[in-house]
Amino acid sequence: MARKPQILLLSLAITTVLAACSKKDDTAPAASTASTTPAALELKLDESQLPPVNRFQVSDLDTSKNACTDFGGYVNGKWLAANSIPGDRASWGAFEMLGERSIAVQKQLAEQAAAHPEAAGVEKIVGDLWATGMDEAKINAQGIEPIKPMLTAIDGLNDKGAIAEYLRTIAAKGQNFLFGFGAEADFKNSSMTMAYASQGGLGLPDPEYYTKPENKEKLDAYQAHIAKVLELAGTAPAEAAEQAKTVIAFETRLAKASKTSEELSRDVELYYNPVTLAEADKLTPNFSWTQFFESQGVAPQEKFSLAMPAFHQEVSKMLGDTDPAAWRAYLRFHTIDGASPYLSDAFVNENYNFNGKVLNGQKEIKPRWKRVLDTVENQAGEALGQMYVKVAFSPESKAKMETLVANLATALKARIENLAWMSDETKQKAIAKWETFTPKIGYPDKWREWTGLSTSRDSFIGNVLAAQEFNYKWNLSKIGKPVDKTEWGMPPQMVNAYYNPLQNEIVFPAAILQPPFFDPNATDEMNYGGIGAVIGHEMTHGYDDQGARFGPTGNFENWWSEVDAKGFSSRTDKLIEQFNGYDANGTPVNGKLTLGENIADLGGLATAYDAMKKATDGQPDPKTDGLTRDQRFFLNWATVWRRNFTPENLAVRLKTDPHAPANFRAIGAPSNLPAFAAAFQCKAGDPMVRADGKQVVIW
Repeated sequence: MARKPQILLLSLAITTVLAACSKKDDTAPAASTASTTPAALELKLDESQLPPVNRFQVSDLDTSKNACTDFGGYVNGKWLAANSIPGDRASWGAFEMLGERSIAVQKQLAEQAAAHPEAAGVEKIVGDLWATGMDEAKINAQGIEPIKPMLTAIDGLNDKGAIAEYLRTIAAKGQNFLFGFGAEADFKNSSMTMAYASQGGLGLPDPEYYTKPENKEKLDAYQAHIAKVLELAGTAPAEAAEQAKTVIAFETRLAKASKTSEELSRDVELYYNPVTLAEADKLTPNFSWTQFFESQGVAPQEKFSLAMPAFHQEVSKMLGDTDPAAWRAYLRFHTIDGASPYLSDAFVNENYNFNGKVLNGQKEIKPRWKRVLDTVENQAGEALGQMYVKVAFSPESKAKMETLVANLATALKARIENLAWMSDETKQKAIAKWETFTPKIGYPDKWREWTGLSTSRDSFIGNVLAAQEFNYKWNLSKIGKPVDKTEWGMPPQMVNAYYNPLQNEIVFPAAILQPPFFDPNATDEMNYGGIGAVIGHEMTHGYDDQGARFGPTGNFENWWSEVDAKGFSSRTDKLIEQFNGYDANGTPVNGKLTLGENIADLGGLATAYDAMKKATDGQPDPKTDGLTRDQRFFLNWATVWRRNFTPENLAVRLKTDPHAPANFRAIGAPSNLPAFAAAFQCKAGDPMVRADGKQVVIW
């Protein structure tokens, strides 16, 4: 099934945008309704069963390398050589290791919930999803039966009216193959929520997979995958091969009308195109938005954002001029493919063969328990998170984080006030934005309500479908209402952090608050070089090339003078040039695609260094393992970015990920900081010392 609607987040590791809405089938209704009344279930954590934490170790340093010449190799070379990628992963590093620790906690909690079928509230939801997901025999016995009614309905689509009606009907159940639809804050009035429709419809990660010759091998593999999926569902091989060609042609047409990952990540305004329903209906005569809103149970709105209008116009044209047989092939494939992770082994394995092995170079499929936990997090992440924080996050950690956030905020304000290139007028507005930053640490103060979600021990896909529809309707229920500022965009057990420009908030889930990022018992330099730089990173997102287009209240507005805007661009252009110069296995890093994250890394690391120096001012600096405090600060920063990638996964990331590969993040920001050069006695001309004309100074 497709991803649920996601808000615009500028994150440390993964950036998500308003994307394809979830798609599901409601053919397997669940039995009982869960309430959020806490069950009398005592949760316990056996820490002896958790993987070890990944701290900086002086023994990891490769002293045969020079920190000024090859800082990444000096800090991480030995570790990377000794830590190959596990077979069920496409990358492996600090984030993944913390992820393994988090899911080990989640597994214990899910097993405890599943052992108590009488439980209520979030424990029931988690327990039902886990128990049915782990029942491989029942899932295999059910085969494709749970989605057969959908396939039968698709077989009866013979004209554009029937197709449009079907698209509305399945969307109302939380399925939308063609475009994303969901609630988000109004860019121009961020205290209110409005509806957004965005592009979608593609089975490959980026439109360029369909349009550029160098991607033909992956496109051919995708076509073979489409044919195999259709065969598994009962289509004769020859017919499946023909339908696969049809689906490729269909999606290629959509791709040509779609924006690329680079375009979407570097121009947030693409998401905001407010129109009336009448104006939208005129743009897409074969697809009525008035009828769509009504079918989704959303009251008519004065305006909604029809983002990427050219894409929606193309969909409308395709409803009018494309053979219904092509629509049936497209809808049939995506229905089966989206359901594959929750069906019998044949479908699961084919899903892995293409998405895991071919696209990302994953050597083996994840064990079932990990895949089930992925599903629980996708469908009921905050429910599981409510259990997670009871056993895995201490009040002491939250208190120390609050101190770190306050210190980073003070340091950032000082940096803004002391900028030589910015006028006082623009500085005042930057400070006004700084004053409204809202930090969220660990977990929500108010948990999401789950009343109305029905789950059972009858069917895994039935529970998934129920959760997808519930989540979709919950999201739509926010349209036209004031924004709930207590909501989180990530569950507490996710190893990540984010900045939300529409609420001007920085958010740090509990799971990232572990070494090498954060340790309540560690020395200051280690925490400031880890989580301190993360805090600074998220704060700086408020002033990156996209975050800086939002004002203090989260509204999309221009608060820059023309001269300052040009000065900002001249500096960010240098950062684009810097990262364009990095080579990743023969492919250059895309400095424009990764610009926002690189700005955040640079500003975050510089701000964290300032905060660390102030926190330790007047304290003696005895060397630890022969290393100074400043050295250990930068060494822990690089430790955070140790990461191996499969060649296939790296290729996908270079095309679609707004984050540069981790090894370049380890060196990119420090090479612009005089404090780094001083810490390691680097000299002009060393690779880790960017010359004055190339040195990037922004925030």
